[in-house]
Amino acid sequence: MNKDKGLLLALSCLLVSSCAQNAAWHSQQIEQQEKQNFSIGVVQKDIKKGMTGGQVAEVLGSPNIVSTDENGNEVWIYDKFHTEGVASGSNGITLGLSNIGAGAARKSQSTITIVIKYDAQSKVRDIAYHKSSF
Repeated sequence: MNKDKGLLLALSCLLVSSCAQNAAWHSQQIEQQEKQNFSIGVVQKDIKKGMTGGQVAEVLGSPNIVSTDENGNEVWIYDKFHTEGVASGSNGITLGLSNIGAGAARKSQSTITIVIKYDAQSKVRDIAYHKSSF
């Protein structure tokens, strides 16, 4: 009987561990997809005047802020912050962000803000964006 409980406990732990790893992997995939979809180039290429909110959301996802302008029309604001780190070994080879031996590490950060204004028919009427890196 104790052997069966031990086996059941081991299988339960394995299942929980597997689910946690799958959830973490899925979260990383979503983050990577959002990073790829959220760039000035994507906005310039894929977001056009006359698109519906649904079409915009398919490309960029949900906005961070939804507001209205002076005429009561919707304004969607996307504001993303991204940090990237790189470590360079003493031989100048990029190793990724880690603390391995001698070398230099650097971080770059950037923000992208996209403002999409809709008209009275809920179609995109204006697109503005700003990117800064520091």
